[in-house]
Amino acid sequence: MTTSQQSKLLSSLFEKFDPEQRLTVLHIGPALPETVDFFSNFRCKLYFNDLFSELPIVECEDGNQTLEKTFSELLQFPQGVKFDICLFWDLFNFLDSDAIAAFLSVLRPHLHSASVAHGFAVHNLRSPQGKQLYGIARLDALNIRSRSTLLPGYTPHAQGKLKTMLNCFTFTRSVLLPDSRLELLFSASL
Repeated sequence: MTTSQQSKLLSSLFEKFDPEQRLTVLHIGPALPETVDFFSNFRCKLYFNDLFSELPIVECEDGNQTLEKTFSELLQFPQGVKFDICLFWDLFNFLDSDAIAAFLSVLRPHLHSASVAHGFAVHNLRSPQGKQLYGIARLDALNIRSRSTLLPGYTPHAQGKLKTMLNCFTFTRSVLLPDSRLELLFSASL
C-alpha cells in the first residue's frame, strides 16, 4: 500500500539550480517508478544505490576490510562525478557513528560547494523503527510504501549528534513531522 506525505523541504533542493542545468543526483534506496518518473522531467543523471539492502553495514570482525573500503565497494562512484543533490532518506537511522564517518569519507570527494541533501531523522530516540520506503511523487509530496520487514541495524541518532557526525554538511532546515520524525535539509560545507 502506498500513501502520500507532504514534504515542506523537498522543493528547496531544486531552488538553487537553473531548470535547464543538468543535475547529478544520488538516491540512496531502490529505484521506485514514481521517482524515476519525477526525475524524467529534469535534465539529470541518476545514481541509485540501495544501501538499505546491504544492512547492517558494520566493521568486519576479522579486520580484513575497513568500513571505508566496504562503502567504496558498495557505492562505486565513477571517477570525477560530483553530486548536486543527495537523497539519503532515513539511511542515517541505520548506520552507527563509525559507519556514517566511513560513508561520508567515500562521499565527500563527490560533493561540491553547492551540493544539497535531504533526509529524515527521529525527533525522539525512543521512536520505534518505521518501515518507510520513499519515492518522489511531486516537488511537494512523497509516496510512502511500507517495507515488508523491519531493517537490521536501527540505531537512530539525536539531531544534535547527527549534526556533528555529518561534518561535511550544514543543516539548513528541519521540520517536525506528525509522527515524530524530522525532515531535514542539508547543504555541503566543504
